[in-house]
Amino acid sequence: MERRQFLATVWKVGAGLLAAAGAWTGWEMIRPRGNDRGGGVVPTIEADALIADDVAAVPAAASYLTRLDGEIVALSDVCTHLRCKVSFCASSGRFECPCHGTVFNRAGDQLSGPARRGLDRHPVSIEDGVVLVDTSVTITGPPLGTRTIDEPAKGPACDDGEGA
Repeated sequence: MERRQFLATVWKVGAGLLAAAGAWTGWEMIRPRGNDRGGGVVPTIEADALIADDVAAVPAAASYLTRLDGEIVALSDVCTHLRCKVSFCASSGRFECPCHGTVFNRAGDQLSGPARRGLDRHPVSIEDGVVLVDTSVTITGPPLGTRTIDEPAKGPACDDGEGA
């Protein structure tokens, strides 16, 4: 094989690998997300560790835990618009979807953006002081216009890269 032919082949293979990596990465960013962590009961944190107005991330359950009127609630970390992963913004005290800007309050109610309902929930139980989240059951999020709690934003949103 001549040097010129060898280099042309190497460039073609490299370009093909680069294109495949770009396509894979692009698909991973835009594909609809399911609960790819499986279903079942996931032990999380001690119930006493979750204080009022606090939010705790539970990656193993693809959820966030918060207290609403003294009751512990597990909110899905999946946006109801296009299934992107939402993040809790500590500075605003709200959940924000980085994909299309939907904002949810601490109760999971949709406040703004394109999502057509609030964040879905999972049933919660407490055994031996530990919060258990049942990820095999999904409770559909509240419809548009629902305001379970009336909490103003604590501060600036995180979409500018600050906060969480």
